[in-house]
Amino acid sequence: MIYLDLDQHLIESYEITLDLQNSIIDAAQTALLLEHHTSASNITIILSDDTLLQKLNFEFLQINTPTDVLSFPVDEKDPETNERYLGDIVISYPRALMQAAAGGHTVRDELFLLVVHGVLHLLGYDHSQDGEKRAMWERQSDILKELSCTISPP
Repeated sequence: MIYLDLDQHLIESYEITLDLQNSIIDAAQTALLLEHHTSASNITIILSDDTLLQKLNFEFLQINTPTDVLSFPVDEKDPETNERYLGDIVISYPRALMQAAAGGHTVRDELFLLVVHGVLHLLGYDHSQDGEKRAMWERQSDILKELSCTISPP
């Protein structure tokens, strides 16, 4: 199950439609499916703002600037349901808007990129070294093509 968490202020300020919210969930589900992750798993995607992302970026990575997406892998089983909780993905919606405008594509496509990137991190992908980076970017690209996304990772 993919849980989407966003506060009412964010929905109202940026007019985040139900269709866009469903697209975000679909992108995460597609990434899991294409990664052959078919077991019952849960992820929470949090849409927030630069303030929260900067706070989390500093708290966990000691980087005192906002960022577009952060992933927090957990990978634990719920003892009652036996479902895995893979972790949380936190996205700055205002930053996604800015990056979409700068890149000349839709915010939907930018969110697809950020969600897929976050899901891959929850599944153990990393991009800190060249070989890992190449593998992660290839998977992102494949998943984004499946989502009919107009952009691809760098």
